[in-house]
Amino acid sequence: MKQILIIACIYLLSLTAKAQNFNYGAITFEDIEFDNKVIDSNANAVVLKEFGTTSIQVDDANGKIELVFEHHVKIKIFNKEGFKEANIIIPTYKDDNREETISELKASTFNYINGKFEETLMSSKSVFTENRSKYTRLTKFTLPNLREGSVIEYSYKLRSPNLFNFKTWEFQSNIPKVISEYLVYIPGIYNYNVSLRGFQKLTDQKVELSKECLRISGSSIDCSKISYLMKNIPAFIEEDYMTASSNFKSAVYFELSDVTNPRGGKTSYTKSWRDIDYDLVSDKSFGSQMKKKDLFKDLVPTIIKNETDDLGKAKAIFNYFKKQIKWDNYFGKYSIDNIKKAIDTRSGNVADINLGLIAALSAANLDAEAVILSTRSNGNINKLYPVISDFDYVIAKVNIGDKSYLLDATEPLLPFGLLPLRCINDQGRVINLKKPSYWIDLKASQKTASSYIVNGILNADGKITGTITTVSQGYAALNKRMEIKKYNSPAEYVEKLDERLTRIKILDQSISNLDSVENPLTEKYEVEFSIIGDKNKDQFYFSPFFISTITKNPFNLNDRTYPVDLGAASDERIIINITVPNDFGLIEKPKDMAIGLPDLGGRYLLRTGLEAGTLSLSQILQFNKAIYQPDEYLILKEFYSKIIQNQKTEFLIKKSK
Repeated sequence: MKQILIIACIYLLSLTAKAQNFNYGAITFEDIEFDNKVIDSNANAVVLKEFGTTSIQVDDANGKIELVFEHHVKIKIFNKEGFKEANIIIPTYKDDNREETISELKASTFNYINGKFEETLMSSKSVFTENRSKYTRLTKFTLPNLREGSVIEYSYKLRSPNLFNFKTWEFQSNIPKVISEYLVYIPGIYNYNVSLRGFQKLTDQKVELSKECLRISGSSIDCSKISYLMKNIPAFIEEDYMTASSNFKSAVYFELSDVTNPRGGKTSYTKSWRDIDYDLVSDKSFGSQMKKKDLFKDLVPTIIKNETDDLGKAKAIFNYFKKQIKWDNYFGKYSIDNIKKAIDTRSGNVADINLGLIAALSAANLDAEAVILSTRSNGNINKLYPVISDFDYVIAKVNIGDKSYLLDATEPLLPFGLLPLRCINDQGRVINLKKPSYWIDLKASQKTASSYIVNGILNADGKITGTITTVSQGYAALNKRMEIKKYNSPAEYVEKLDERLTRIKILDQSISNLDSVENPLTEKYEVEFSIIGDKNKDQFYFSPFFISTITKNPFNLNDRTYPVDLGAASDERIIINITVPNDFGLIEKPKDMAIGLPDLGGRYLLRTGLEAGTLSLSQILQFNKAIYQPDEYLILKEFYSKIIQNQKTEFLIKKSK
C-alpha cells in the first residue's frame, strides 16, 4: 500500500508539472494504481486528466462561422459506487433553424488484467439521443466492461452556431479532479465578458497571441490564446437547502459583448437595461401580450362584480386565472403563442398565464407590472450587465395603495401574494410598459408555519387515545395541500397516511380549508396508539418525538462554501398533553433545552414533565432567516446535532408501589 501511495504521489506531481492535452488511450500503470487517498479518501472516482478547448472556426461545408468545442477526459473508478461516473450525458441546444452537433465521439474502458492493459471500446450502438425539451437534446452513453479499478476515457467534438455564450467550462464537479485545463482561442474581432465563479481559485492562467487563427472574407484575424488551469480540485458536494449548483461550482463563463466587422463597424450584444426594456415592451410575445387588456373588457366586469375595493378585485382576477387556465409545466418569459389561445384552450406556459393575468389586472384599472426572474434551479443573474437569457420565468406585480403583491397564477393552491418557492431567488427585474425597469427583492411573504396539538389519555391497556390537531400556514400549507390533492379524495389520503403510520391508528378525521387557500389548513385526527410497556403494565416507555421527528442531520460536510438557503423563515410548534393515572411517576425524560443561533437567527426550546397527572411536552423550532451564510454552517450543524441527540431520549413512567 505504501508503494502504491508513493507511485500515486509521483504521478500527481508529474501531472501538475505541465498541463496540456493528452494522447487518447495512453493508459499507464500509474493511472491504474492511482490511490484516492492522494486527493480524497472518500472519493468513489476521480478525474485524472481533463482537457477542453474552444475556438471559433468557419465551417468548410457552408461557410458559416461556428463554435467548436473539444472535450477529453480520463477517470479512475475506485469502486462500484463510482460506476455511475461511466453514465455520460451531453446536452446540446436546438431550435427550428439550427442545432448543435456532436462528432468524433469515442469512449473506452481500460482494465489491467494478467499483467497487461485491456481496452474495451464502446460500440456506436451504445449511443442514443433523447429530446429533453423543445430546445434541448441529450446524447447519452455508458462505458462498457466496468470493474473496480477501471480507468475510463472519452472524447468528443461539439459544433455550435451559438457564439453568444462561448462554451462554459466547469472545473469543479461531483468528483474530485487532479487536473483540469481549458484552452480558448478568441478572435480579436470578438469581445467577450469573462467571469470566474466559485470558491476554488485558478492555479494558473496564461494569455498569448495566436497569429492568423481565423480567416473571414479573405481577412486573417489574430486570436487571444488563453489557458485556464486548476489543480487538485475537491468534489462539489450538494446538500439540502441550496439553489442551483452552477451558482457555486468553480467555473469560467463567457458572454459576447461586441463584434467588430473586419471591414469596419461594430455590433454590440451587451445592451443596457434601457435597450432591454425597449426590446421586451416591443416584443410580440412579451410586451404586446401585456397590452392586450381589450381581451378582458367583457370578462373582467363579470369577475369583479361583487368586489368593492382594489384588493378584492385583484384577488378575484387572480383566483379566476388559477382556476381557469391550467399550467402545462413549462417555464418561460415569453408567451408560446399568445394569451388569447391560452384563454381559449385553458392551458399555457408560465408566460401565457402570468402575462394574461397582467393584462386582465390592467383591464380592471389596476397598476400591474411584469417581473422577470431566474428560478432557483436556473441559477443567479449576472447583474454587472443585462443578459436576457439569464431569465427563465415571469410573474405579475400589482400595486395597490402603498403595498405591492407578487403573483404567480400557475399554482392553484397558492394564496394571493405568496410565490412558489422556485421563484424565491435573489432579485427580479420589474418591467413596466411606460417606466424604466428596476430590481426588486424576491422574498417569501409568509413563513413556513406548522403547529401540532396532541391531547390524549393513557388507558389501562397501555394504549393512548386522543386527538392530533395540525394547523399549517405558508409553504407548509401549500405542500400539505399538494400532497392531499395527489389522491382522489381526502379520505384516500388519510387511508394511505394510516397505512404509513406504524404504531398509530387513525379512527376518524376532518380536514378544513383544503380549498380555501387564504386560510390556514387544519387537520384533526382521532387516534389510538400503543406505547412500550412491561408485561404487568407497571411501567411504560413513551417517545414524545413522533411528530416531525428529526432523525438525520441535513448538514454533514466538514465545511460548506455556499449558503444554506431555506427559501423562507420557519416556525414549528408542538404541544403534547397526555393524562396518566395518578399513581404513575416520571422516572426518565428528555432533557429540557433552550439553544439559539447567533444574532437571533433561530432557536430550539424543549420542556417536558409530569405534573398533576399530565405528561407534557412543549417544543418550538424556529429559523428566523431564509438564508444562512457559509460561516454559520458549522453552528447550524451543531444546532441540529444537539436536537437529534436529545430526541433519542424517551419518557419512562412507572406505577408507584
